[in-house]
Amino acid sequence: MESDKYAHMDPDELRNLGEYDTIAFRTASAAGSSGLAGMILGAITATWQDVPAVERNVAMPALRKTGRIMGNYGLTFAAIGGLFAFTDALASSIRGKKDVWNSALGGAAAGSVLGLRAGKLPVGIGAAAALAACAVIVDAGGQTVRTPTGREYLPYPRTNPDL
Repeated sequence: MESDKYAHMDPDELRNLGEYDTIAFRTASAAGSSGLAGMILGAITATWQDVPAVERNVAMPALRKTGRIMGNYGLTFAAIGGLFAFTDALASSIRGKKDVWNSALGGAAAGSVLGLRAGKLPVGIGAAAALAACAVIVDAGGQTVRTPTGREYLPYPRTNPDL
C-alpha cells in the first residue's frame, strides 16, 4: 500500500528537502525573505519620521526618501539573512553535520554586517557575538518558539493523491 511507504522512515528523513537544501537556494531564499522584511520595516520607519520642511506637500522628494529608507533597510536585512544562511549552509557542508556550531558561525558572520554598516569594530564584534548567541539559543531550543502540538507538518504529503 502507498501510505505505508513512509511509515518506516524517521521524521528527519521525511524532512529531507533535497534540492531545496542547497547552499545557493538557502542563501537566495533567506536573502529574499529577509530583504522583504527589511523593506517592510523600512516603510514603517519612513512613515514615523518627519518629512523635512522642504519636502512638505511635494510628492516625489518624500517618495524618494521613503524608497531610499526602504532600500537601505532591505539591503541590510538581505545581507544579514543571506550571509547567515550562506555561512550556516557552507559550514554544514564542510563539516558534514548540522549542529549548533553552524548556526553560531552563521550568526557571527551575520552580526559582522552590522559592524560593517556602522563602520565600527566594537559594534561588529558585539553584534556578531549577540547574533551568534541568539542563533545558538534558537538551535538549542529545537528551532521553535512554540510548544510542540504533536502534529508534524511535512514539506510534501506522505501519500500522493494523484496515484
